[in-house]
Amino acid sequence: MEAKSVVAIVRGLGPLEDADIDRMVREVVILSGGLGGIVKKGGTVVIKPNLVAPVGPERGATTDPRICRSLADQVRELGGRAIIAESSAIGVDTEEAFKVCGYDALRVQGYEVVDLKKAALVTVSVPMGTVLKELKLPQLALQADAIISVAKMKTHDQSIATLALKNMKGLIPDALKKQFHTTFGVFRAVAELNTVVKPALSIVDALVAQEGLGPVFGTPVTMGLLVAGRDPVAVDTVAGLIMGIEPQELEVGKHASELGLGAMDMDRIEVVGVPIDSVKRRFKRAAEALEETLHLPEGFELIFNEMACTGCRTGVLSSLWDLAEEGQMGVLRDTRIVAGMMEEPPPPSPKRTIYVGACASKFRYQSEYVKGCPPNNVDIRACITGVTPEKFFVE
Repeated sequence: MEAKSVVAIVRGLGPLEDADIDRMVREVVILSGGLGGIVKKGGTVVIKPNLVAPVGPERGATTDPRICRSLADQVRELGGRAIIAESSAIGVDTEEAFKVCGYDALRVQGYEVVDLKKAALVTVSVPMGTVLKELKLPQLALQADAIISVAKMKTHDQSIATLALKNMKGLIPDALKKQFHTTFGVFRAVAELNTVVKPALSIVDALVAQEGLGPVFGTPVTMGLLVAGRDPVAVDTVAGLIMGIEPQELEVGKHASELGLGAMDMDRIEVVGVPIDSVKRRFKRAAEALEETLHLPEGFELIFNEMACTGCRTGVLSSLWDLAEEGQMGVLRDTRIVAGMMEEPPPPSPKRTIYVGACASKFRYQSEYVKGCPPNNVDIRACITGVTPEKFFVE
């Protein structure tokens, strides 16, 4: 009989202090099979958090640094070298994310924290690739003896949820991240990426998760959970079920399962620790939250082509978020904003139309247009309102 993939769930009750989180991390690691066989004496382990943007972990958007610190300690205790490494979203300064998210403080404490946007890259083939034939990846990740993915449990405006498998996309350079959306198809491309750099252990940080307008602007959800396992597909499957998301809704997981990267069928997964049913909670999807959260005015349309990347999506959403906070949503009445690579524009409309980003540049002479790859918040808002704002956020 084929052995089942083990996925562990650990829950912490009440306010969690540093010692509580360290205990939880150690428990979930042991329940999911331990670090034996993953950490070699003298070997290097890359710990890969999700630091999509300079937003603190209390917002549910980024990995809590205390989880990575505990993992680094455990690697060191086994005689290994632990390197925490990340490349934030397209156009985002990873060093700023390190500062805001608490990873600079780890550096001060003597932990290795590396900005992968500054790392040397190596081109490698993708033997199982159908959309990818080769990849540029950090030499550090390729030479590591193991990678531990420490994702965040959160919804996503494009992929319903972003979990362990999708977290590995943060290893690649910005130019390739864009191509994942505009050229290769992000779901299949992420799955094929994982055939080259499959994490040896995957942990999902759900101490404070996020629902709604993820991956950055959603609502924090205190869960007090960690989910972990050596099979990243199974980990995503279980984490998704906790969020009220069925396995077949996770597009990356479906492709990864087809590639033999792990199990999606719960008959092939053994859950240990806390049962799913005792902690599950339906997370509000990004699409559900958009109109409810932002109170969009009559006649407003947001059209994201399926190949619109995170940079365009987040730039637009952050602009809408700022307008809502400032009580200016009325300027969007009978307006549509369009982003993404497309052969033909949307059908003609009497509404004011604003095209956003380099992929939509072929239509820039047909209507209003915001340049950039990715376009930034200040330019999008200036186009919408006719006034250049003083603050902006780029992702």
